[in-house]
Amino acid sequence: MFFQKKLKRVLTNHKQAEQRFEETLKEAPLEKGDRLAMILAALIVFIPALLLMFAVFGLVLYFFFFRHF
Repeated sequence: MFFQKKLKRVLTNHKQAEQRFEETLKEAPLEKGDRLAMILAALIVFIPALLLMFAVFGLVLYFFFFRHF
């Protein structure tokens, strides 16, 4: 298979990084409000992007199907 050594190296590094992350998480667990903060941050990032995507989709539908000359 092509790139077998590179693939093995990436997968090995990924496993090591995951193990380091788990160790770090055990050392410093989440505080009381961290989960809510992460959810709110994700909403602040994704909601505007989704609204923009729906707006573009709606404009495309409008111009292709509902606009009469």
